Amino acid sequence: MNKIFTNARLMLPGEEQPQLGRLIIDGDRIASTDDGTDKQTGEEIDCKGRLLAPGIVDLGVFAIDKPAFHYGGITRAALMPDQFPVLDLPAIIKHNAVEGKPDLWSHPIAAATKGLAGTQLAEIGLMKRSGAKAVATGRQWIADSGLMLKLMQYCRSLDLPLIVHSEDAGLTGGAVATNSETATRLGLSSATAAAEAISIARDIALVRETGAHVHFRQVTTEDGLNLIRAAKAENLPVTCGITPAHLLLSDIAINDFRTFTRLSPPLRSDENRLACIAAVKDGTIDVIASGHDPRGAADKRLPYAEAAPGMAGAETLLALSLTLVRDGTISIGRLFELLSTNPAKILAVDAGILQPGYQADFILIDEDSPWQVDTRKMAAAAGNTPFDGLPVQGRVTAIYKGGRAY
Repeated sequence: MNKIFTNARLMLPGEEQPQLGRLIIDGDRIASTDDGTDKQTGEEIDCKGRLLAPGIVDLGVFAIDKPAFHYGGITRAALMPDQFPVLDLPAIIKHNAVEGKPDLWSHPIAAATKGLAGTQLAEIGLMKRSGAKAVATGRQWIADSGLMLKLMQYCRSLDLPLIVHSEDAGLTGGAVATNSETATRLGLSSATAAAEAISIARDIALVRETGAHVHFRQVTTEDGLNLIRAAKAENLPVTCGITPAHLLLSDIAINDFRTFTRLSPPLRSDENRLACIAAVKDGTIDVIASGHDPRGAADKRLPYAEAAPGMAGAETLLALSLTLVRDGTISIGRLFELLSTNPAKILAVDAGILQPGYQADFILIDEDSPWQVDTRKMAAAAGNTPFDGLPVQGRVTAIYKGGRAY
């Protein structure tokens, strides 16, 4: 029997604002959307005027953390290969592809090189057959340009997107911050922000050579974004993403040696942060992702230079991203392209959009519901957020995966 979600504000494809109507699902698929005038029979669920939007597809998490994902409205998560063991074998990919089902779908990303060591290509073709939706270099930059060329050629022939980390390791070395007055005053090892643009420039040149689809997982500098913008003007198959941290925080946040602000790539200058917001607005940035990487006390309660990079971002992803809508930077329709539709397209999964035939993965949201980020109360495996104490708005009130409430 059909389920009919009535009295909903639907976030439909191509619309900047939600439209009042109904969502009809048949089994685990969306059957149709309408304005409520057509006769339909089935079980009715009153959405009470809530925003009904596609479930978030989080592109590039470092842990499957179901409580945090449920809180944040994430119905699918693309798992980075930086695991123990590394996702570099078909059997490991197959095992991780079932993790979290049925209420969450994990899409494991295959390691580009064996052990993510950057020296020998992994069995990418076999991992694709086992369920890998993409390939990634992990937290590392592949310095060997010849190896990177071969990697892109393989990915192009297999029609798999390649997700890359963009920092030239020859420049960053053991740096933990971006060159700035703040890093100098704190005595932290730092590196030029140009390390990002240099890495991106090399990889775009190889995209031009191979035609491979490369997704730059986090682009955080104006120079890097200008390179992406120019590549898109050439119609090269490149996409890029960012996290809310690099949109809302600058390197000033590392004052007092706050290890929850130790990220990779590191926080940038405010000029770069504003350039990132402009890139979200003009369409240069395709994806906003959480970068979810829960780290406990053993990793974070250390001197800043010794602390592990990463933040728990899943349950704050939606609320923080909604600030871009409230500030008038983008429409709410554009926001769900960044959170849901575009990541699903990159992974080639039939989700991320409220359209007939697609998976019935969606969330109900109260955009105005106020709450405060509190590391002590987070659902995540660890509460290492740089936004501790921040008042935010926007809460998921219900989550549906394949048409079923969880």
